[in-house]
Amino acid sequence: MKTLYATIFAIISVSLAIHLHFCVADVGTATFYGAPYVPTSCYGYNQRQFPAGNLFGAANDAIWDNQAACGRKYRIRCLSGTSNERVNPCRKRSLVVKILDYCSSAGCDNGDATLHLSADAFSHIAHSSAKKINVEYEQV
Repeated sequence: MKTLYATIFAIISVSLAIHLHFCVADVGTATFYGAPYVPTSCYGYNQRQFPAGNLFGAANDAIWDNQAACGRKYRIRCLSGTSNERVNPCRKRSLVVKILDYCSSAGCDNGDATLHLSADAFSHIAHSSAKKINVEYEQV
């Protein structure tokens, strides 16, 4: 009987851990931008700031936190397009981006986008025919 309770407890614990993992992500939107990528608000003209594959982005006020977001990494997953595309623009994968810049309300789709990704980062999770996508993001 003790083993049965231990097994049930283990199953419930694992289920709860999996459920909680999926509940911590926030939902927002993402757009993309192309070069030139310097200077950035975080590290200026320093070329060593850019991660491999150019997987980086800019954060809007919701994430920026008075420049505390500089260098933070976020796992991003495309959920859907934001307009009436015939085909879902999302690719079946997620990515981790490093925040290197601030996306002002004027520069980040008039303040409507949470993240402004490099063109390389955006094309990793969505087809470039989409101009803006709905995303799930969480700090890692």
